This record gives sequence, structure tokens and C-alpha cells, in this order.
Amino acid sequence: MSSAPRRARGAGRFTLLVVWACLTAVLAGCAVGPSQRPPVAVRGENMPSAPSATATSPASPDELPEPDPQRSAIPFSDCTADTLAALGSPTPVAGPLHVECGEVSVTTDPDQPGLGRTRIGVVRVGAAGAPDDRPPLLVLGDSDTDPSARHAVRLATEVSPALLGRYQLIGLDRRGSGVDTLDCAPPTSRAAIVDTDPSGTSDAGLNGLLDSSREVVQDCYLLLSGAISSYRTAATAADIEQVRGLLGVQRLSAIGVGDGAAALIRWAAAHPEAVGRLVLDGPPDPTQDQPELSETRAAAAESTFDAFATVCTAHPDCRLGADPRGAVETLLLQLSTQPLVARDGRRLTAGAAVAALQAGLEEPQSWPDLDAALAQARDGNPDGLLSRLDPILGRDGRFDGALATACNDSRRRLTPADVGRLTARWRTDHPLFGGVYAQRLLACAPWPALPAPAPPGPVAAAPPILVIGTANDPRAPLAGSKRVAQTMTTARFLSWLGSGTGAYPRTPCVTGVVDAMLVDGVVPQPSTLCPP
Repeated sequence: MSSAPRRARGAGRFTLLVVWACLTAVLAGCAVGPSQRPPVAVRGENMPSAPSATATSPASPDELPEPDPQRSAIPFSDCTADTLAALGSPTPVAGPLHVECGEVSVTTDPDQPGLGRTRIGVVRVGAAGAPDDRPPLLVLGDSDTDPSARHAVRLATEVSPALLGRYQLIGLDRRGSGVDTLDCAPPTSRAAIVDTDPSGTSDAGLNGLLDSSREVVQDCYLLLSGAISSYRTAATAADIEQVRGLLGVQRLSAIGVGDGAAALIRWAAAHPEAVGRLVLDGPPDPTQDQPELSETRAAAAESTFDAFATVCTAHPDCRLGADPRGAVETLLLQLSTQPLVARDGRRLTAGAAVAALQAGLEEPQSWPDLDAALAQARDGNPDGLLSRLDPILGRDGRFDGALATACNDSRRRLTPADVGRLTARWRTDHPLFGGVYAQRLLACAPWPALPAPAPPGPVAAAPPILVIGTANDPRAPLAGSKRVAQTMTTARFLSWLGSGTGAYPRTPCVTGVVDAMLVDGVVPQPSTLCPP
């Protein structure tokens, strides 16, 4: 998969490019350009102190605290029209929306205060005409999906009128996305990692992948220096506490998805007295490190593909036919020896096709389009699958930020020999995704390994917390989310027998439980089960 020429970072954009960036990146605060670290760090800023939460502790373990009114110190500006246009002008379920974009200044690295501060995009979205003091509901997405600001706006178009009548959604971008977009990898090295043949186990191929990974780390270190370690889930947990102070609330209510939920867990463990009404949607197992975590995700992706195949074959217009798995395996075999070349010169390799497939499985509403894109590639047209890689590898793509977060969060480093053995085994156990998940471990091999963070613990002093696990989530296995609930003293677990990344608000059952908790303060029943 070929990539666009590498962008220069920082100042000096032409006016037309600035206007275009503001129209298309308005969800990240419409900044002129993403921040550079550490050169743009701002030192000596006065941050408001976070209000004390000690006076609002729940009266009993089964009581949820009342949401605090918002007293925001974040400078927001209206961006409603451009933001909704960038989303395709969806029709909100709860009626007209008002969207405001801004930025917050956070510590570049909580463990290295000498690096100063950096910017992160934030968006506030609520019902049109809502008062500014309506309680905030923080939305924190996964680092490998849409930026949280974008996710929050899309979520606001889908939630019930009752939820928007109770809260304003606050989307906080993860480090490495939005105005803080990380773009440090050489495009050729980035493409080489994605294009690696999923079935490859040769020494030459794996050593080539390791060389490409070294080039990524070298260039990222040249740009970021000591700040390379700041892209990690634990740093996002510190961002949450800083934003709570800026929002002016004693207790913060929030929804986190994937490793966004993991960041909320770490924040809650450090500040249990500041926890309001908390929903953790598909958090990963905190007890797992690599390579076990990647193997469980490969298995989850396989089960999600099976769900996709079942849905596809249930309709007479399924273009992959009666055996979608067989059709995709045949396509990947063809691409491994003869990649498809698009008219613009980009190539669809077997590795790129698997990356596009995994991205498509995260959103069941787009599964008909995924079926069509796979069938088009089988017929010689790569455009549909290549377009699914644009948010990952294209302009302001999330590849570099997601890779940095994954590598900084992982403590183990594997050798090419280790990865070769895992690729061979996982290709047998998880035929579509095992090879890619095993090889991607080598992308972290040259990355500096950070000390293992302390486990978040049971968060015993927090009010009841809702943990949701999804049966077929390609990024967060159900068993891992269940393990999270088992390790947290006040957790209530909800299993959803559906598919996709993020269960809320996909079905009436899930929506009913979450809204009852967030809106009405009704503590969820333990071990709730929701149908697909």
C-alpha cells in the first residue's frame, strides 16, 4: 500500500489548506495545525484546581452521585454547521444539536514535567438551546478508532432525548489524534508494516518488517525525543483529571470505549472520590500483556467475521456468496502474490486487505458496504477496501498514534524468531487475522519499553460502575471485559450478544440499562444479559 508524501509539521500552511483543514478537522477544534512535541509545549500556564469531591460521596454502595453542574473554563467556539457536515449531516435522534470546539492544555508527560504542556482537542455537544451549566458527560474513545471528539458528536446524534436533556457530551481527543495528530513515521515504512504478507514466516520477511519498524521508531524519536513515551493510556488518565478541573465538577460522569475505558479505569483508581456515573464499554483485560492480548483479539476478530458472514448469507444479495470466509481466504491468497493496483497507484496487498477488513468489522451498520468492497476486490477493483484505509493511513491518519499507544502500553518485546513461531501457530488457530496480529507485535520490538505501571486495583471506594462486554467485538474480547468487572469491587457487568466496537447505544436493551444509570441514577443489576 503506497502512501502520500510525508507532511511537514508546524507552521507555514497556505491559506487554502488552512481553510480546508478547518472544514474537515473541525471536530478537533479547527486548529491551524497539529501540535509538535516538545517544541510547542507551553510552560507556566495556570490551571484551575480541581474541585474537591470529598463532600459528595454516595450514602451507600448502591447509590449513584448526582451529576454536578458544569462550570467550564474551556474556551469553546461554535462549530455546529461544519462539524455536522463533516459527519454527513446526520439527523439526530434527540433533535437539533449545538456543537462547540476548543482545545485544552495538558501536561505533555505526567512523568516528565520538564517537557511542559501540549494541546488536545475537545468538543462540547448538546441539545440546541441547552444551558451551559448542564452536567458534562465525558466521552473517551479507543485510540485505534475515530478521535474521541468525532465519536462524541456521532454519539450525540444517536442517544435518546432523555440523555441529552440531562447532559452535554464532552469529547476529549486521545493523544496522537485531532490537533495532536502524531505524524512521525516514514510513509514507506508505515506502508511496509501494513503490507506485510499475513502468511509470511520467513526470516528475511520478518527481519524486513523489523527494519521498517526501526525506521518508524527512529523518525518518531527524532521528532518527539523524550515525549515519545507520552502516548500511552496512563497519560490519558492524567488528562481526564485535568479536564475534570477545567469542567469545574466535583464528580465526573463518563463513557469510555476500548482503551478509552482502560484510561477511565486508571483515572478512577487514582481518584475514586471524583468518580460520578461511569460506563466502561468493551475495556481490555488489564491482567494481559503481549502476546496473550493480541491472540485474544485475533480470536475476537475471527468470531466477529463469523457474525458478519452469518448476517451476509442471511440476505439474498450477499455478494460474497454462500461461503464468505472461503471467498475472503481466496482473495487474500491471490493478493499475496499479485496485489491490485488502483488508478492512483496505490496497491491493495493481502496485509492491507486484512487491515481494511478488520476496520470494517468494527461497525455492523457498514457491513453491506464491506461485503460490496470485498466483492469488488475479488473482481479486480481495490478502491472500496483502499478507501477504508484512508482514516488509518491517509492525511491525519491514526496509524502512528495508535501504534505509539499500543507499544507504550505493552511491556514485552518479541524477536523475529518469536513472532515467526506465533505467526505459524496463530495462522492455524485464527486463519484470517492470526498472522497480522502476530506480525504487528514486531512493530513494537524496537520501541522503548516503559516500566510496568501499577495495576489499577479494585477501585473499592468508587460508586457502582457499569462494565459492558460484547460477544463479537474485533478489538475487545467479551472475556476480557468480564475480567475487568471481576477485578472491580463496585462493578456491574452487562453482556451484549451483539457485534461491533462499542455496544451503546446500539440496541434498546443496552440503551435502557445505560440511560437508566446515567439519567435516572438506577444502579444496574449484576450480570445483565442483552440480546443481539
